[in-house]
Amino acid sequence: MKKLAKIVFLALSLTSITNLAVADINYESTHQQAKKGDAVAQFNLALMYIKGQGVKQDYNQAIKWYKKSAEQGNVKAQFNLGVMYYKGIGIPKDFNQALYWFEKSANQNNAQAQFNLGSMYYDGQGVEQDYMQALKWYKKSAKQKFTFAQINIGAMYYKGEGVRQNKTTAKEWFGKACDNGLQDGCTRYRLLNEEGINPQ
Repeated sequence: MKKLAKIVFLALSLTSITNLAVADINYESTHQQAKKGDAVAQFNLALMYIKGQGVKQDYNQAIKWYKKSAEQGNVKAQFNLGVMYYKGIGIPKDFNQALYWFEKSANQNNAQAQFNLGSMYYDGQGVEQDYMQALKWYKKSAKQKFTFAQINIGAMYYKGEGVRQNKTTAKEWFGKACDNGLQDGCTRYRLLNEEGINPQ
């Protein structure tokens, strides 16, 4: 079986979230609102600095405004800040800070943050490796139909990591990932089918 889906999917977040809000936003008015403490404006301003849209690209400014927004509880800012720390975008890599911000976002039910937190526990990045914690966060993410979490849970059951090995349960999770559009889940489901693994 292939390795677990990795935090490589963190990149999804910056590109997908980045494209959300910035297209029709004016720098001057956004900057004024951000300075007044508007968390959404702070988040949008950070996005503008990330993309260099309406302003020169500046990761330091992006981090500054993400932090201001994240400290006010903006779930997307918390997540993007975690990505920046994890990948070392504009700052040195810092798994402890990445973990901190992912956990803040995950506790607000952000499925991608829950997945990334699970992956950090799985790999022991910024924390001691802990398959039970990884599974806990993957399950929270999977409950929201985040396919990469579903396939990772299947892989953990397939390998017996943090749980008793159970290929039937693994197949069920691969099937969920497949049903939610992840081709790799379909492939793994088919392979277990060919092994004769069927529901009990």
